[in-house]
Amino acid sequence: MEATTELRTRLRKLLNERIPEGGTEASTNFTDFDLDTLLTESDILDSAVAKGWMEKAGLLQADIESYSIGSEKYDLTSLKDRLNHTLAMAKQYGATADAVKEIANYGSYMFSVQPPEVL
Repeated sequence: MEATTELRTRLRKLLNERIPEGGTEASTNFTDFDLDTLLTESDILDSAVAKGWMEKAGLLQADIESYSIGSEKYDLTSLKDRLNHTLAMAKQYGATADAVKEIANYGSYMFSVQPPEVL
């Protein structure tokens, strides 16, 4: 798929990669070059999103999970929970991409025909 500004913006949104106010693309996990690579290596947007979420899972690092100051206690999201979330997102978009590809191969949303397996 050809990478365009619109597709790159959409991919960044689906990967939950917001550029911080006053920041640049370097402040995120994916630069524009990285997003363009994901797009050109994929045939549909959902495939690019699934690959992006898998890459985000690989980039996760352990942080402090809880701390307290005086009588206040703060609990942060654990690495395991963040990993489970990123892998679930990758699985969801991967399933969507597979469904779109299957429909494209066998028919439409309204009427789908799958050829029989021949021995």
